Amino acid sequence: MIDILAATTEDIQIITDIYNQAIRDTVATFDTDEKSITDRTDWFNQHDDTFKILVAKKDNQVIGWASLSKWSARSAYDKTAEISVYIDEHQQGLGAGKLLMKKIVEHAYTTDLHTIISRIAGDNDISVHLHKKYGFTIIGTMKEVGYKFNQFIDVHIMQLMLKE
Repeated sequence: MIDILAATTEDIQIITDIYNQAIRDTVATFDTDEKSITDRTDWFNQHDDTFKILVAKKDNQVIGWASLSKWSARSAYDKTAEISVYIDEHQQGLGAGKLLMKKIVEHAYTTDLHTIISRIAGDNDISVHLHKKYGFTIIGTMKEVGYKFNQFIDVHIMQLMLKE
């Protein structure tokens, strides 16, 4: 069984480890330098009851996380969030991503957020499908805007309107 819970400061280490896996091994993030605990603690502290971080736990161990983060520091974007979902590479395929996505989107509907944006790199059909399942639509593709692993990478922008 997988439980979805609000992240706590005790989860920062494993959140950092999972994110660093993605940095090292995937194009799911365009970060190229691994993050420190200090960096991720600062990131964690920028989240609140609206811009929430959730974790997926299996056998009381964090196997993935999801967050809503501010899209931009510019105040006109205050009602826009960016969604992130990351699963430990050894725990993928168990349904944690679906559960995290479901819970974080449900949470977003309870806030005063207006819309959620997601950036999906490359040919990540699994992530595109997951986002579509929860109501996101592709609103555009930025061609070859990232460069990682010796290749240029497209980024799909997906959006979920919470309030219309």
